[in-house]
This record gives sequence, structure tokens and C-alpha cells, in this order.
Amino acid sequence: MAKKKIQVFECQHCGFQSSKWLGKCSNCGAWESFLELKEEQIEAFKSLATKSVKVTPITEVQREEFVRFSSGESELDIVLGGGIVLGGMYLVGGSPGVGKSTLLLKIASNLAKSGKEILYVSGEESASQIKLRAERLNALDKNLYLLNAIKLEEILVAIKSKDYSLVVIDSIQTLYSEGITSSPGSVSQVREVTFELMRLAKEYGICVFIIGHITKDGAIAGPRILEHMVDCVLYFEGDSSRELRFLRGFKNRFGNTSEIGIFEMQSNGLVGAKEASKIFFSKKTSSPGSALSVVMEGSRALVLEVQALVSDCAYGVPKRACTGFDSNRLNMILALLERKLEIPLNRYDVFINITGGIKILETAADLAIVAAILSSFRNRALSNSSVFIGEVSLVGDVRDVPNTEQRLKEAISLGITHAIVPKKIKQDLTIKCFCVQEVTKIIDWM
Repeated sequence: MAKKKIQVFECQHCGFQSSKWLGKCSNCGAWESFLELKEEQIEAFKSLATKSVKVTPITEVQREEFVRFSSGESELDIVLGGGIVLGGMYLVGGSPGVGKSTLLLKIASNLAKSGKEILYVSGEESASQIKLRAERLNALDKNLYLLNAIKLEEILVAIKSKDYSLVVIDSIQTLYSEGITSSPGSVSQVREVTFELMRLAKEYGICVFIIGHITKDGAIAGPRILEHMVDCVLYFEGDSSRELRFLRGFKNRFGNTSEIGIFEMQSNGLVGAKEASKIFFSKKTSSPGSALSVVMEGSRALVLEVQALVSDCAYGVPKRACTGFDSNRLNMILALLERKLEIPLNRYDVFINITGGIKILETAADLAIVAAILSSFRNRALSNSSVFIGEVSLVGDVRDVPNTEQRLKEAISLGITHAIVPKKIKQDLTIKCFCVQEVTKIIDWM
């Protein structure tokens, strides 16, 4: 009797499997996303389920020390937690033109100049195009090798042919394996390609950097399994019309994810910002609607200028607009000011802007937002030698924020002499601190 063929269909968006073809995936809702798996793929899944495994008590597991080395870029080392880990697998995402390929080519060049052999695999650009960029970045070195290929089997042969320390894949969505019938970028292809690269990285101790495309929603394109398999996920942020670029870590098995790297796009490529605060803050004459604050990005304190504009409402519904600040939190602060200070902001348009293009993700700038709004409303300039640090609550209290002393030390280094904070600070700091514990008291200080 002939053996009945088993059919398994897999969604190319989320990896959900079904015994029959479905027009719409019941797991992720994608349409026309199911493809039939080959018989050998089904057998591979079955064999995994029947294998016996050996388990080990956690008390008997030996601690493994990670071997790190510098990438040659201090900003990237900060985000990675101290440097590149030997055998680590890193995913770098970002919008087109933000500088992903430029950064990794610069890193590859830095390591090549230090004596390491580096392989740059490109499935999108030709070797001549990459060399033109390398000439502009001054990234030419005999230890930096280029490979134009999109077939996984060819790339694996090339990696094993030399003792490479680092491999750059540009990009993962363009690669495919001959053993999988689906198109490049699908769940099956990404899973197979990423797994083989990961196995190679761990087995041979090779660091692998993968560039990933993003969707119009800002998420990394393709299945989420890609982000789960890699050791570190980095995301490049920034407007192509501006020079500043921000590199954030959203996942890091070798360090924390609170650090941020700041780069400047110059004629010779991306350059790390050595004095980050000076990018966002510059001494200038005081003007109404401007206030200074200090925010924390990981272990780094940044002095930022908060700008506010309060103008008469020309239409029935007042406008509320924010750039770099949470609009919901702005609405909360405006409602608080109307209630506690009896200011009729419901008849005014309010606009908030954080200079430098950075986004504030913490509450330490609440007091600066309040000060900027009141300054613009009263058309009264605040001193450009004062910083406002504190969180504003719904009951009108000004509350303390973490790392206040570190924030004040950064402000002192930039010549700021006064600080408005919610609690008393040690007197050994060369800055005059004024204690404001309620929002209503900030009027007295102004």
C-alpha cells in the first residue's frame, strides 16, 4: 500500500503551519501567504521531535567569559556594551539612506587596518560601487575582502576558505538557500540562512553583522524570528536631511539596551560624536519659550534645549504638536497648568520642539516643558545659564529623577550656573540649586 503523502503549509509572514492551504493566516492575518513545505523539510521537523537530549543542572554549568574586541568606533562600542563579542551575531536595521552600510564598511575597515581579515558580502551593490564608497571613507585595506553573492552555499564556502574575524552581510533579505523553494526574504529562507550563519559564527568564532531592511511602519522587514535568533538588534535612527544619527540597542545578550550611540554624517562618512552635549546645546542669548534640561541616554547625560510656542488659537479647536516629545504627556501637562495655575491654555495653540532631533523617552524634562510653556505664554525669557530637572505629577508635585548629580555635573561642564530641581543637592557641586517641589512655585522663581 502506497504511503500517503503528508502536506504541510507554512505562512511566510509568521511561520504558522497548517495541514491545508489557507487563504488567510489565522495567526497573523496575512493573505495569500501559505506555501507548501517539501517532504524533506517535514521529515527534518519530525526528526527534531524524536531526538533525546541531555539536561544539566544549572549549578553544574560552567560560566563562560565573553571575549570582546573594539570596533574602532567608540560610539558603537558603547552601544554594544564594551565592544564586539567573539562569535556574536548582530542585526542592524534602519531606514534607507540612514547609513547602515556606511557604518559597517567603516567598522570593517577599522578592523582590517588592525590586522584582522574581514569579509564584506553584498547582495545589493556591485564590488565597484562598494569600492567607490570605501575610497570616500578612506576604508581601503588589503585585509578587507568583497564578495558579490546571494546564494547561501557560495557564501558559506567563501567564509570557510579563510580565517575571517568578521563577516558583514548586506542584506539578509537578499540571500537564499538552494534547499528552500520559497523566495528570498520569506520565513523559510530567513530561518535557514540565519541559522546556518549563526551555526557558523558559534562554531568558528566569527562575528557576523547582518543588515536588515525595514517596513514602512519602521519594523525590520521579514519574520520576527530573525530578531529572536540573533544576539543583538541595533536600530539606526535619524533623518537623512540632518547630519545626526542615533544608534540604539533593542536587544543585547552581551550588555544592556539603554545605551545610545551618536554619529555625525560628514563628507568622510559617519563620525562618532565625541562631545555629544555640544551638538544639542549652544550658548546663545535668552529668548522667550526656551528652557534647558538634562536627560539620560543610558549612562550618558545630555543637555538639551526645550522650545515652546504658545500662540492665539485662530480656529475653534486649539492645536497641540510635539517634535521629540510625547504628545499625550504634553496634554497632561497642559491640563495640569490650567487646573493649578488657572492659565486658559484651552484658548491657545501649543507647540513643543526638542532641538537636535533627539526624542525624549523619560520624564526628567517635564519641568523644562512647563518652564518653556510659561515663558512663551508670558513672553518672558529664562536665563540660558539655568537647567530644569524634574518630573511633574498629576497632583502638581515636582518629583525627583534618577542620576540627578550626574546630570548636574554635565551641566556644570558646559558653564551652567543654576539648576531648578525638586530636592536639595550636595553642596560640593559648583552650581546653585533652587528647590521647587510644586508646579505653582515655579511662577515665583520666574
